[in-house]
Amino acid sequence: METDPLVLLMLAGVALVAGTVDGIAGGGGLITLPALLAAGLDPHAALATNKGQSSFGSAASLMRFARSPLLDRRRAIPGAITGGVAAAAGTMTVLMVPSGPLRAAVLIALAVAAVLVAIRRDLPDAAPIARPTWLAVLVAGAIGFYDGFFGPGTGTFLIVVYAWVWRDGLAAASANAKAVNFASNIGALAVFAALGAADWRIALCMAAGQAAGGWLGAHLVVRRGVALVRWVAVAACLAMVARLAWQMA
Repeated sequence: METDPLVLLMLAGVALVAGTVDGIAGGGGLITLPALLAAGLDPHAALATNKGQSSFGSAASLMRFARSPLLDRRRAIPGAITGGVAAAAGTMTVLMVPSGPLRAAVLIALAVAAVLVAIRRDLPDAAPIARPTWLAVLVAGAIGFYDGFFGPGTGTFLIVVYAWVWRDGLAAASANAKAVNFASNIGALAVFAALGAADWRIALCMAAGQAAGGWLGAHLVVRRGVALVRWVAVAACLAMVARLAWQMA
C-alpha cells in the first residue's frame, strides 16, 4: 500500500502522543489504531502495524524504567516471558475465533479498573507484598493472552492488578506492567509478522515517535509519579469504555 509522505508524517506525530500516554499508563492504542484505520489500512493490517510500531514505544519505556528502582525484575522477567508466549497464543486464537462477544465484558472491566485506579491511595512507607512467582506468571499469562486476543486496556489491567494484589505504588505498578506489555506486544507481533500482515513502512515511520513518546512517558512517571499515573489511567479507561460502547451501539 502506497501512503502519502504527509500522512506518514502525521502518523509519526500521532505515535509520539500515543507513546507518551502509553508510557505513563497504557491506552496508546486508543489513539494509534483509529489513525491507522483512517489512513486506509484494513483491520488486520491495522492491528498488526499497531503492534509493530507500539513495540518500539514499550521498549523505550521499559529501558527508562529499568534505570529506575521502580522495576521489580524478579517479577518482571518470568512475567514477561509468559506474557509474550501467551500473547502469541492469543493472536493465533483470534484468527480462528471472533472477539466480538468480549466487548461487553471488557467494557465493564474497564469501568471497574477506572474506579480501582481512582480510589487507590499510595502508602509512602509501605513495601510491595511478596507473592509467589507462579502468581506473577499466571497473571502475566492471562493478561498476555488477552492482549493477543483482543487488547484494549492491557496496560491498565496490569497496573490495577499490581497495585491491588502486590500493593505496588502506582508508579511501580506502571513500570512492572510495562515489562509484560512489551513482551506481549512482541509475542503478538511475531505471529502477525509471520503472516505478513504488518505494513512495515508505516510501522517504522511511527517507530521514532513511539520510542520518543514511550521514553518521555516513563520519564514522567519516574519524576512525577502517582498522580500522573492515576489520572492518565482513569482517562484512558473512560475513553476506552466510550469507544467500546460506541462500537456496540
